Amino acid sequence: MSASPLIRQLMDALRCLPGVGNKTAQRMAYHLLERDREGGRVLSQALDRAMRDVGRCADCRTLCESERCSLCADQNRDPSLLCVVESPVDVDAIEQATDFRGRYFVLLGHLSPLDGVGPAQLGLDELAQRFAQGELLEVILATNPTAEGEATAQYISGLAREHGIRTTRIAHGVPMGGELEYIDSGTLSHAFSGRRDL
Repeated sequence: MSASPLIRQLMDALRCLPGVGNKTAQRMAYHLLERDREGGRVLSQALDRAMRDVGRCADCRTLCESERCSLCADQNRDPSLLCVVESPVDVDAIEQATDFRGRYFVLLGHLSPLDGVGPAQLGLDELAQRFAQGELLEVILATNPTAEGEATAQYISGLAREHGIRTTRIAHGVPMGGELEYIDSGTLSHAFSGRRDL
C-alpha cells in the first residue's frame, strides 16, 4: 500500500533531519500518526516557533532568541578570553564539561574551499574586528580535529598573531579509558605533540 500524499509529504519533511533516511522517516511519521498525534502537534508548534523566533547573537553568533545570548550578556565572564568554535553545539559542550568563563565566537562551520566556504562565510572579518579592538589577551581555538578544522585554526591563528594576541589550541589525544593499541596514528601523534609536564 502506498502512503497518501500528506503522509508522503510528512516523511519527506522528516528526512531533512541529519541521519534520517527513508525508513526512519517512515517509522517517525507512522508513530506520530498512529500513537502520538498530540506529540506531533507539540513538535509542529515548537518547530514553527523556533524557526520564526530563534536568530543569532549579535556578539558571538550563537543561536538565541534575543539580540545577545545569555553568555554574552553575563558581566561576570572574562572579556579578555575568547574561545572560537565551529557550531553552537560546541558552545554547549564546553559549557557543560569545563569551567571556561570567557566569551565565545561561533564560526558556523569551517574553511572548505571545495564547498565554497571561505573566510567571509565564517565571519572572519567580524573576528578580525574583535582582534583589532585590543581587549583580547588570549584566543582559544576549539575547532574540530579534522583537516578543515586544523586549516581553520591555522588561519585564525595568523589573524590573531597580526594583532599580538596569544593563541592556544585545545589538546587532542587519547580519551579517558582508551587503550593505546586501539588509538589511530593521527590521534596518537596529536597526543604526543600536546604532552605537558606533570
